Amino acid sequence: MNKPAFGFSRADLSRGEILTIMVGLGLAMLLSALDQTIVATALPTIGQDLGDFAHLPWIVTAYLIAATTVTPLYGKLADIHGVRVMLLIGIFTFVLGSIFCALSPSLTALIVARAVQGMGGGGLIALAQTIIADLVSVRERGRALSYLSIVFAGASVGGPILGGLFAEYLHWSLIFWINLPLGLAAFFMTYFKLGRLPLRRHPHRVDLLGAALLVIASIASLLALSWGGVRYPWSSAPILALLAAALAGWTVFAWRNKTAEEPLIPLAVLADDVIRNAILSGGFGLGTFVALTMFMPIYFEGALRLSADESGLALIPLTVATVTGAAISGRLLSRVRHYKAAPLAALAAAFVSLLAARQFVADLPLAALDALLAIVGLGVGAMLPVTTVCVQSAAPGHDLGTATAVMQFSRQLGAALIVAVMGAIVIGAGHGALVAQAATDADVEALRETFRAAFLVGAFFIALCFFFLARMEERNLHGEG
Repeated sequence: MNKPAFGFSRADLSRGEILTIMVGLGLAMLLSALDQTIVATALPTIGQDLGDFAHLPWIVTAYLIAATTVTPLYGKLADIHGVRVMLLIGIFTFVLGSIFCALSPSLTALIVARAVQGMGGGGLIALAQTIIADLVSVRERGRALSYLSIVFAGASVGGPILGGLFAEYLHWSLIFWINLPLGLAAFFMTYFKLGRLPLRRHPHRVDLLGAALLVIASIASLLALSWGGVRYPWSSAPILALLAAALAGWTVFAWRNKTAEEPLIPLAVLADDVIRNAILSGGFGLGTFVALTMFMPIYFEGALRLSADESGLALIPLTVATVTGAAISGRLLSRVRHYKAAPLAALAAAFVSLLAARQFVADLPLAALDALLAIVGLGVGAMLPVTTVCVQSAAPGHDLGTATAVMQFSRQLGAALIVAVMGAIVIGAGHGALVAQAATDADVEALRETFRAAFLVGAFFIALCFFFLARMEERNLHGEG
């Protein structure tokens, strides 16, 4: 047998081939993860250069909507045509969209190009995770996923810094041009080596009506969650109309999924106790992490008076702890029978940490607050590989791509939901405190009060993450090859 790479191997692949595939998958995931963070710091420069500030949020929204809505479709098509083909299509579409973004002469063109980019990036993470399921055994899968979690840490920390440097000292288009060499490297590193893996294809049919309903419901939900309390009041006619459209869309989609001869998301996938609870746990946990990374800078800058770059550095403990938790939990998956014990304990500590942050936020120095956030990151990170591996091990082989994509889709929707809830609490109070010259002690205290509420909401969602993980059946992963 070939010498194992990363501590796991396939008998028909050499160490070098496995290494090449893993690096290629890491690059593919980096493309998607990086473009969700690198754009933010360059937005003011883009608006100034293209002469349009009013529609800047659409640069983020267009990518988010496109990437989220196509994720389940990538999973279904991967089960039909093979995951390698769909990964290559995703990389090609993403790179093509990146070129269009870099060459955009107006903000409208850039928004359209970002949607194209999102249509490629939406499947990359789920497809990479599906390929790992084909590449390694169940018991070693958590370890493989823990290595790739480093990609997300790098994107979370380095993306905003890199975007700011490009926009400030070079040109904002470089945040898109950088995807060209990364994408080409990912394409060719996976094109040849993935051909060595067994081709897993099944004669499914795509439910086009179900797909259309899913897209409509997702778009309405994401727009309502993105705009509510920010662009329009929650009680305004546009938000109420979007929420009504989302409710109607999800209701009709659920009906279609039950009545279609071959539904877009098979009922067997959704009915499985492990898959259902793992998906819910992952959505609430990752959503809390994303919301904290988005809104903690408001507290750092408004209450602790950190600069923007210092605020970014203050987020590093949360991100690094999440990767550390994923690495530890992923390794334990291959060594212990009761693999839920560690993430449940870590999530319990995360819950207590958020309650402590709520209670003592006014008296906490930065180091102590970062320590509490790091404990939250450890809990979320420890949960992620466990839920991913359990979803993939419980899914039937012919629905592996679909189940993995549905899991990723639910995590993205969970993030949008929890970001909207926390944003509704934080945004208003943050405005006064962030204007340093005009901020009063009352403004700062109001910001602290809103973050007390935000930490309580975060603790509630972490409790839900814990609850669904605890409910998930702990099936034996060690007996599977």
